[in-house]
This record gives sequence, structure tokens and C-alpha cells, in this order.
Amino acid sequence: MPWLAYTKVKVAEVVLDKIACGWSPEEIHFQHPHLSLAQIYAALTFYYENEAELDRQILETLEETAELSQRVSDPELKRKLSEVKRSR
Repeated sequence: MPWLAYTKVKVAEVVLDKIACGWSPEEIHFQHPHLSLAQIYAALTFYYENEAELDRQILETLEETAELSQRVSDPELKRKLSEVKRSR
């Protein structure tokens, strides 16, 4: 999964903010002020140029997370994993 240069942010995180939350690039910048608008637009550009592959990677990651969550028996850990999944 590609990362934004010089950050700890994956391109998929920006994409999911756009798609899942419906945020504009300006709203993403407001929510993540450590990212410049140029970085956000670059992430979205990269996504649209590689949409099929990134969609596959995002879906695969979500499926792996769901599978791991099902195998975890600790209710508190399950709750925390669900929160992480929802936040992405």
C-alpha cells in the first residue's frame, strides 16, 4: 500500500476519507492539518490513476481485518479493533 512521502499516512487513508466520509480535499486538510492540500490532491490523483489496484488492496485489507477480528476472543480487543476499522 503506497504512503504519502515524508508522512505516516497511507494513500488509502486519504481515499477512504474522501469515499467513506464524503469529505472534500479541504475537509480532509481540516481533519488532518499535518497534510498539505498538495499532498491530499497527490494522493487522490494517484488513487484515480491506479483505482482498480488500490480498490483491490483496500478491500483485501478490510477483509483481513474482519477475519482477524472474528478470530479474536477477547471482547475488549474486539471492541478496539472495531473502532480502528470504523475510523478508517
